[in-house]
Amino acid sequence: MPETAQSAAAATSPMRPHVRPARPGELDTIADLHAAAFPPHAVWTKQAFADLLATPGTFALVCSPQGEDDVLAGFILMRVAGTEAEVLTIAVDPAGRRQGAGRGLVLGGITACLAAGCTSVFLEVAADNDAARALYASLGFETAGTRKAYYRRPEGGAVDGIVMRWSADADQSQNL
Repeated sequence: MPETAQSAAAATSPMRPHVRPARPGELDTIADLHAAAFPPHAVWTKQAFADLLATPGTFALVCSPQGEDDVLAGFILMRVAGTEAEVLTIAVDPAGRRQGAGRGLVLGGITACLAAGCTSVFLEVAADNDAARALYASLGFETAGTRKAYYRRPEGGAVDGIVMRWSADADQSQNL
């Protein structure tokens, strides 16, 4: 295969994500990933992440390309409360989107929540975030409700927040 064709194939092929628990020293990188993935008005600080991670039941997983443990492609921040869990935020480096990092992070999060005794996982996504909604639906999340005009846009207006739920009680085997 010519070098340019190999480069193009490598650029579009899904990464084989390695998902693991975040380390305390990675908070700067997590905050940087969040800043890269979200508009300025929605960015969380390193201190916000530290405060959340100090809350019982809250954990973060990070994702890196296989064999590159020191390069973070994304993260997911979750909170477990009893038999329910919620995705607080998830971010993937914009340069590495659509390569499997988001899917790997959500699957890793669900797996960790199941191990903690959860039977359902909730998340919220902007109604206009078609890529994320498609990913969540492909993993078995279903719409559970809508928060009207929940996400304010800096240019004016607002977008609904779609609450989605994954349930261990549903037959999810084909999705995981």
